[in-house]
Amino acid sequence: MLTSLSGIGDVHESAEALRESERIFMKLVVDHTSQVVLGCHMVGHGAADIIQGLAVALQAGVTKQQVDATIGIHPTSAEEFVTMRTATRTQIAPAK
Repeated sequence: MLTSLSGIGDVHESAEALRESERIFMKLVVDHTSQVVLGCHMVGHGAADIIQGLAVALQAGVTKQQVDATIGIHPTSAEEFVTMRTATRTQIAPAK
């Protein structure tokens, strides 16, 4: 079973972004049983740098609990990934 956690927020990393109030969209995909993070998605300012950092954690087998225990960099959009707590969708994987 897969669980998705999604976040939508406003980017306030700079005075310019604060004025423009650019929206960001993010999602973590987590194995419901093992709590291993299987993937992440992000659209918005700084996505390339943030996803690259998360790619290292995913390769190391990071769990949702480890993501939750991480202190976010404030004020950045990256902190949204470590504050996602509510599942937005749960999907049962098809039988093989």
